[in-house]
Amino acid sequence: MAQNTEEEFNESVQEKNDESSPEPVSPSPGELQREYQELNDRFLRLAADFENFRKRTERDLDARVRFAIGEFASELLEVIDNFERALKEEDETAREGLVQIHKLFRSILERHGIRPLESVGKPFNPAEHEAVAYVPSECDEGTIIEEFCRGYCMQDRVLRCAKVAVSKGKEGE
Repeated sequence: MAQNTEEEFNESVQEKNDESSPEPVSPSPGELQREYQELNDRFLRLAADFENFRKRTERDLDARVRFAIGEFASELLEVIDNFERALKEEDETAREGLVQIHKLFRSILERHGIRPLESVGKPFNPAEHEAVAYVPSECDEGTIIEEFCRGYCMQDRVLRCAKVAVSKGKEGE
C-alpha cells in the first residue's frame, strides 16, 4: 500500500512537471485546496494502514510468546507422570521427597498457565480425552470412570489429552 502511494505521488509530480509550461502559472486556491485534501487523504490512509499493521504484529507476537513454552511443557509432562507413579509406592522416606518435588513441579507449571484437566466423573469429551477402555459400570454411559494418564492444558489449548476409561453403562440394560 505504501509503495502504491509513493508511485501515485511520483506520477502526480511527473504529470505536474509535464503540464508545466515555461510561463509560471500560479494554481488557483481551489486547486491548492483539492491537492491538499488528496495529500491529506493519502496520509491518513497510510497512517491507518500502519496502525493496523502494528496492531496485527503485536497480536501475533503476543500469541507466539504465550504458546512458546507449550512444546517444552509437553515434554515435561512425562516427568510428572513418573513422579505420580512413584508417589503410589509404599517406601515412606522416598515418598516424602517425591511429594515435595511433585508440589514444586506442579507450582512451576501453574505459574506458566499449565493446569491438569479434571476427568473422572465427567462426560467424555474427545477434545480433552482419549478413550483407551470402554467398560461396563454403574455410571451413566459416556461418563469417565478412570484416568490412566492425566491430560493438561495451557490457557485454553489442550497440550495433551487425558487417557481414560469410559463407562458403557450398566451391563444388564
